[in-house]
Amino acid sequence: MQYTRPDTPYFAAFLHRTPDRVSDFGGAARHLWHLAAGVTIGLGLWYLHWRWTASLNPEAWAFSLAVVLAETLAFVGMLLFYFNIWDEGDTPRRPPPDSRAVAGLEGDGDILVDIFITTYDEGPEIVGPSITAAKALHVPPGIRFHVHVLDDGARPEMRALCQHSEVGYLARRDNRGFKAGNLANALFATEGDFVVICDADTQVFPTFLAETLGYFRDPNVAWVQTPHWFFDIPEGEPWGDWLTRVLGRRARILAPLVRRVTGRPRVGADPFLSEPAMFFDVIQRRRNRHNASFCCGAGSVHRREAIFHNALTEQGRKLMRTEKLASLVDVRPLLHRVDMQPFRYHVSEDIFTSLQQQSNGWKSVYHPEPLARMLSPWTMKAWATQKLKYAGGTYDIMFRTGLIFRRGLPWQTRLHYLATYWSYLGALWVPVLFLAPVVATVTGVAPVDAYSIEFFLHLLPLLACNELAMTLATKGHDIHAGRVLSLATLTIQWRALLQVVRGEKPHFPPTPKTPVVSDGLRHAMPNLVLLAVMGFAAAYGLWAHANGSEGHSLSLLVVNFFWMAINAVALVRITGAAFWRPRLPDGSPLPLAE
Repeated sequence: MQYTRPDTPYFAAFLHRTPDRVSDFGGAARHLWHLAAGVTIGLGLWYLHWRWTASLNPEAWAFSLAVVLAETLAFVGMLLFYFNIWDEGDTPRRPPPDSRAVAGLEGDGDILVDIFITTYDEGPEIVGPSITAAKALHVPPGIRFHVHVLDDGARPEMRALCQHSEVGYLARRDNRGFKAGNLANALFATEGDFVVICDADTQVFPTFLAETLGYFRDPNVAWVQTPHWFFDIPEGEPWGDWLTRVLGRRARILAPLVRRVTGRPRVGADPFLSEPAMFFDVIQRRRNRHNASFCCGAGSVHRREAIFHNALTEQGRKLMRTEKLASLVDVRPLLHRVDMQPFRYHVSEDIFTSLQQQSNGWKSVYHPEPLARMLSPWTMKAWATQKLKYAGGTYDIMFRTGLIFRRGLPWQTRLHYLATYWSYLGALWVPVLFLAPVVATVTGVAPVDAYSIEFFLHLLPLLACNELAMTLATKGHDIHAGRVLSLATLTIQWRALLQVVRGEKPHFPPTPKTPVVSDGLRHAMPNLVLLAVMGFAAAYGLWAHANGSEGHSLSLLVVNFFWMAINAVALVRITGAAFWRPRLPDGSPLPLAE
């Protein structure tokens, strides 16, 4: 069922919002984070030593070893994540270059910038505001820019919009190479010294060029990435108002209880956990200190010379392998034989090309402040499509390219990318930790020798200290959303992993940018099945305990019910998004098309 847009584009009601100011990470909070992280690492090593040497259950060796191995791999992931976010290292800001020489460019005249707006099936109500925003950019002295719409759908209405808006229109006959192929087609048809990449819904702020081009005074900087800011994320409805609307005025008295139980002050806020501040302001920003932040596509600026240098180098490497040549110098006469790909034709062309360029000696810069507004996923289908694309692209790069082992990649940068890989590899051991309480509850067999005081003395300090460390490290950003997503997307990650293992090339449609009510329940079904499994396990555990079955002690049930409850909350939170329907900021529902 399709939503119709109001008289103005449907997202116009959110345009009053402005991004939160980003803060620097320093002072006492930084020192306390480092202290808490060190203590957590020590407690983790102490816990794992005890688990391996003194807590294994001799009556269930396979189960016990599987769980402790999963715990150990999760601890390695924690170490990599701590390294990932250990400290900030922003690149010093500089004013935009006022001449080609200052930007490391040859020749005379103005610096030319191309603004690329990529689109496939998004309508004029989405692309139009992006064109308007791009045309309104403030132009620093000595710089000129042109706006081009890259229409991979080759649609007459999009051509007409571009003619009316007086911007360039570029289309092609096929969709080879996904978004990367679309960009390549545009790069061969234009000649800007720098290229700004925008998605169909990317509305750049007027200061975008003034804030980003200064980094290119360093001639070794290949690209600058800015944060994604989704300005239309639903703010939700206070529980009191929601209870009154659904159950009547008397139900409002339950609002404080519901807030405490759910841990959320509002219902319907950010239903798909799309808020990206944790990723951009913490993870991406701190990777910048080791030249390891990666391009995320929209909101990035690229040096044309670096794009084509990377393409030539990569094609040269390929020819060296196939022709068994000694050096890249011998490659140049043969380059006409290869398919030039300025951005690698891949579903995750941004991170793929980032790894290539960084291993080829180019620098990246992460600019910490949002300089554009974008649209978030509005449906369960859009959410699942996006997560499947991220997972499939990352697995494909991980298993098929070997980029992380490139000789030119510094070890610090390599560790940052390993942290990214490890987070997705968690799909192999997170299910063990997820299902362990289910197995224990049904069988009455624990993965530890006993749920004794010694067990809690080793585990609880580690959990508490890690919670404190993460709170100190993340500057107030939500640390729970990532944990929820790691469980809620397990089935999606497994689907992507199996596709890659079977040799299928990942190819997924673009994330829908319009508010559509889709068959969201289908995408939530795997999580509903997992919830049903946990419900059955809990019911059976209670029945077995009541009938005195061996192993089903009260302590076993309490501990495993506690972990199942935490897992269930994570699944319920994202599954509930399948039933969410978009509402305007005033609380009224978005009109439905007849």
